[in-house]
Amino acid sequence: MEAKNIQTLNKGKIPPQAIDIEEAVLSALLIDDKGPIEAMGLLKSVSIFYKEHHQHIFSAMQKLYNAGESIDILTVSHKLKAAGKLELIGGNIHLVQLSQMAVSSAHIEYHCHILLQQWVRREIIKKANSLIEMAYNDRVDVFDLVECDSSTGISIQEILHTGSKEIYYPEMLDQVVKRVEMLTNKKDNDITGVPTGFDKIDAFTGGWQPSDLVILAARPGMGKTSLILKNIVECGLKGHSVGIISLEMSAQQLTARTVAINSNFHLTQLLRDGFEKNTYFTTLINVVDQMKSFQLHINDTASMDIKDIITQARLWHRKSKIDILFVDYIQLATDKSKSNNREQEIASISRNLKKVAKELNIPVIALSQLSRKVEERGGEKRPKLADIRESGAIEQDADIVTFIYRPEYYGMEVSEDLLQMNANTELIFAKYRNGSLETKGLFFEANKAKFMDPVEREEEHFI
Repeated sequence: MEAKNIQTLNKGKIPPQAIDIEEAVLSALLIDDKGPIEAMGLLKSVSIFYKEHHQHIFSAMQKLYNAGESIDILTVSHKLKAAGKLELIGGNIHLVQLSQMAVSSAHIEYHCHILLQQWVRREIIKKANSLIEMAYNDRVDVFDLVECDSSTGISIQEILHTGSKEIYYPEMLDQVVKRVEMLTNKKDNDITGVPTGFDKIDAFTGGWQPSDLVILAARPGMGKTSLILKNIVECGLKGHSVGIISLEMSAQQLTARTVAINSNFHLTQLLRDGFEKNTYFTTLINVVDQMKSFQLHINDTASMDIKDIITQARLWHRKSKIDILFVDYIQLATDKSKSNNREQEIASISRNLKKVAKELNIPVIALSQLSRKVEERGGEKRPKLADIRESGAIEQDADIVTFIYRPEYYGMEVSEDLLQMNANTELIFAKYRNGSLETKGLFFEANKAKFMDPVEREEEHFI
């Protein structure tokens, strides 16, 4: 088949639709008070109905529902008449006939899902046809075409993911009991979330918890990426599936650094100098062979839009069931819908990352830069929540906000408290929605650009 015939493939075919189901849903909405409560959270757009007459009727019902008014033959008739659509849909006679097509709203949720499926099919056909037409148009920039393609599913997903979800309180109480039972019976070293890579932090948090947005903030060069890479390696060793959005480093750089963290090799050996002795290759091959089983998924596209990050996270979760998502780092992401105001843009990015954490029920760990205010302060250099760069919304959206503070970075002596912990770095929990505010000691080995748990450093437990 020639390419020029592709755009005519669907001509003569009836678009996907279910008129009888549309009638059943509208009938249930007319006769049963429970119908609108169950349906309106699912049916967000009048276009979900295929038949134009049904779109007008549902639009009237939607306006009544949003205004807090009852939905019946009389109120819908009045609303349609006011809009000049009553005669168009067949008058009151049609509304009476429609009301007689259902006995109750018992199956309305199931019927709504059928309508949504048919609507999605129609939307995909419409979008595909539009893309085909654009692809044949030489005046359309190819990058605009790619952008249109990448956003094809966004409007569909927004409607599918914004339906109301009722939470039954008795069921949630049972879940509380089950969680307390699990916590009571777990062993001392067990964690309830995804491992952080550090024993003391795991003991403090129970691991990173599902649906939490965790912000790790620090000044440039403090070791933010090194810290999460230690976390990522630990997840790989424990068999967790990990998604990584790297807006700063290439996938090759990230991979080399994970090898350095999971071995005794210096980063310069892996990225710049190579080995002095060929015998080191045996150790390298052993390390690499072990790490090939890691379920790490990396996207190193520079300056990704938040919509693309959301789409990528959903794709990873659907295909690979990722347990945790890392974003390095927030200030390098964009939101084209808010591009005229940088503070609103960052606020939208952090808010959407929190939504992704809740939607996929996974922890999202996002790195953030701190402002220069830290350096400008005399004496005390420990970061504060007010130092988070460009947006206070990050603090509001986050469940946990942590700061990295290395005294040696500023040429200061390490405190006795840290030295006694066999550490030289503070990981400061400045906000913890479900816990206390504490500081944990870590050790940063600068020549290997890696963080270690003080216990790990004592044991020298390397591959």
